Amino acid sequence: MTQHPLEFIGMISHRHASEIHPPAGPILDPEYVVKLARAHEDGGFDRILVAWHSTHPDTLLVASHAAAHTKRIGFMVAHRPGFIAPTLAARQFATFDQLSGGRAAIHVITGGNPAEQQQDGDFLDHDQRYARSDEYVGLLRRVWSSDAPFDHDGAHYRLRGAFSEIKPVQTPYPPIFFGGSSDAAIEAAGRHADVYAFWGETLDQARETIAKVRASAVRAGRDAASIRFSLSVRPVLAGTEEAAWARARRILERIRELRGDRFGKTNPKPESEGSRRLLEAASGGAVRDKRLWTEVASAVGAGANTTALVGTPLQVAEALADYHAVGVSTFLIRGFDPLEDALSYGRDLIPATGAVIASRSSGSLAAE
Repeated sequence: MTQHPLEFIGMISHRHASEIHPPAGPILDPEYVVKLARAHEDGGFDRILVAWHSTHPDTLLVASHAAAHTKRIGFMVAHRPGFIAPTLAARQFATFDQLSGGRAAIHVITGGNPAEQQQDGDFLDHDQRYARSDEYVGLLRRVWSSDAPFDHDGAHYRLRGAFSEIKPVQTPYPPIFFGGSSDAAIEAAGRHADVYAFWGETLDQARETIAKVRASAVRAGRDAASIRFSLSVRPVLAGTEEAAWARARRILERIRELRGDRFGKTNPKPESEGSRRLLEAASGGAVRDKRLWTEVASAVGAGANTTALVGTPLQVAEALADYHAVGVSTFLIRGFDPLEDALSYGRDLIPATGAVIASRSSGSLAAE
């Protein structure tokens, strides 16, 4: 199987907030956006995610602001199909890729919460949304790569003479990340994803997910090795394992304090198969494999990337290397203390992970 380059992705937000830090102040803090983006760039991250929510600031504009104040780091801009025409989205992302010097990537998220979808006027059911995403991403790719106008008649979009004069810097188009763990999502990902992104499951679950997506790619007529895999996890680090678990307990206590009666009782994404899989992992115990900590996922209903790896930087690096061994080459890591953890990951975890994976790889080659 093809060995893809190791990649680390962080996350920036429009203001300081996390599960243990209630949002405060204005909804958009441009200075904080820049500060967090630069911390990731200085720390050696390859990309940063700009996440989507139906009530939050526009992701592409936030990414553009961060790109204007950084030099190297790439962007993974979350985008929900269905709310603007795919032709317009293609031009917007091509423009951002040009303005940023080829640093754009799109993260296609179809959505697992009907209430949130309906805030933007979307009343399609789960499988219909994925069918629309499938058609939408196919059109993005076609607009980005077509040298001449084209027509399209589909279930969700009808176009005459579709064309974009502006093309991305990256050819044939920016990387497409695709999320979603349902059967419908995996079928669409098999057709379109350059990188399939999933949350921090157990190693056995990760093997299962990777096998399903590769099989989907083969059904779509693609090389199974062409898809890369991104795992999202929340490292909780400290100088000793004992201190790291003490920090994890403080994080859980803070979440319990903030959520009160809602602790562990709500699932913000009731139609999300990814959420169900995290809760399934949590049902097997507070700690899975060597150090996959599931209690935060249980506490908040697994509506996002909420499983953690707890330990020293070297211990967590070894756990990430275990995922790398089953096919993951990209790690989306973000902390409960967003800025401080990004600095820590850049200083300690990213170098340690690279070293562990390189050591294992050289050992395997020597054994051969």
